[in-house]
Amino acid sequence: MIRGFFLSLGQLGDPPVLRVFAKSMAVTLLVFAALGLLMWLGAKAIFAAWLGSDQAGIAAAVALFLTILAVWILFRAVAIAVVGIFADDVVAAVEARHYPASLATARPVPFARSLAMGLRSAFRVLLVNLLMVPVYIGLLVTGVGTAAAFFVVNGWLLGRDLGDMVAARHMDAAAMRGWRATTRASRFVLGLANTALFVVPILNIAAPVLGAAMATHFYHGTRAAVRARGTS
Repeated sequence: MIRGFFLSLGQLGDPPVLRVFAKSMAVTLLVFAALGLLMWLGAKAIFAAWLGSDQAGIAAAVALFLTILAVWILFRAVAIAVVGIFADDVVAAVEARHYPASLATARPVPFARSLAMGLRSAFRVLLVNLLMVPVYIGLLVTGVGTAAAFFVVNGWLLGRDLGDMVAARHMDAAAMRGWRATTRASRFVLGLANTALFVVPILNIAAPVLGAAMATHFYHGTRAAVRARGTS
């Protein structure tokens, strides 16, 4: 995992990876800009109805607060969903440099499938974390319990989603189910590592792209281990 992180970090400057980073950040910012606009319009309408006049200043302040809160809560889900749409380019760039033989046999993931995988990922993250809110709040009294629960839950979610981004290029649905079953523990570690990236300042901005690159090294590492066991 450590090797995969440093290899991924060293490849952030590659043009294909930079393009994905730029596109994913642009789409993510557009999503939150649209969300902020909707919140401003909603707050403006609500305050106008309550106070009987146009309270644009109050509405703007409330919308700004809610947008900042939404960015803090939703950034990881939105960023992973967006980068999932473009992840195939990151995976291909990593395979081109480190796993050319696998790149030659890979099947590019169609845009429609990438979009569906990204949206499912965002939905799972939002749904599971919303369901976990009472647990997070209940664990606040322990001081560290909430953070531990957050890492466990999101490590599990990210491990699955990041692994699927790569496996989808090389396996059909049945093979992917078998691969998931045999890599649960190691994918959980991958997910924990990437969850940690999202809480590190500066690195959290590049965390989705780094996650896709690290997942590529992880996938090919597990496949190499399986082949090695088969020949021993």
